[in-house]
Amino acid sequence: MINLAIVGPGLLGGSIALAARHRYRVALWARRAEAVTELEAAGIGDRASTDLRSVVADADLVVLCVPVGAMPALAREVAAAARGDALVTDVGSVKAPLCEQLGAILGGRFVGSHPMAGSEQTGLAAARADLFADAVTIVTPDARTELSATAAISGFWTALGCRVLQLSPGEHDEIVALVSHLPHLLAATLVNTVAAKNAQAFDFCGPGFRDTTRVAGGPPAMWAEILGTNRDAVGRAVEALIENLREIVRLLDRDRPMTDFLTLAKAQRDRLRLPKTPHA
Repeated sequence: MINLAIVGPGLLGGSIALAARHRYRVALWARRAEAVTELEAAGIGDRASTDLRSVVADADLVVLCVPVGAMPALAREVAAAARGDALVTDVGSVKAPLCEQLGAILGGRFVGSHPMAGSEQTGLAAARADLFADAVTIVTPDARTELSATAAISGFWTALGCRVLQLSPGEHDEIVALVSHLPHLLAATLVNTVAAKNAQAFDFCGPGFRDTTRVAGGPPAMWAEILGTNRDAVGRAVEALIENLREIVRLLDRDRPMTDFLTLAKAQRDRLRLPKTPHA
């Protein structure tokens, strides 16, 4: 059986452990002893420890499931402790700077990954085995990456139920800025706009407002780090959105309804392949 080491048992790391436990021998690393106790009490994985070296020493595959800013330091520890043939991937939502850093540390055995699955909820308590069912995972090999490593990492995510797509790290960051990072900023901006304009309006919210702003409930520190790391692509996405908002103002100034604008949006939205379970 393949040995899988998960570094960071939060929402994604815990969900990977739950989804993988029947296919892999799972070891988990947590920074805090209390988290290890929680993992053991929940029966998640075959073992858990605060000792990173012991968790990754026998691993065939290591998955980094910590905030993007913490990954380089942990990658150096993994490089020193894991076997030379162990593969390493991650779940970070920004790829170009991360792949450059981690590739320099780990070489061709590192393959960037980004499962487009998640929730505004955080922590191990929110983890679930079906989080990756029919979710897209983007793998982002670069010039350093070994072809066999890319194939193995793609197979890993497929085994967890994902649809795997491949992009370069730079292409990934441009696309995810549009479909993940921009929506988070838009949801936060909508909430802040209502709060500033008329906070009493929150008492009258229906499911449309709650659904539209759900992702704004995500952890602010984590999202600030993500947005800052991908600031250039996010900035371009925001500028494009501003232009569209200006067009809406122009349409509102005209006598004719904005039917064409809304019809185009509906047609594009109807083309989306929606997952079987809700993902962020």
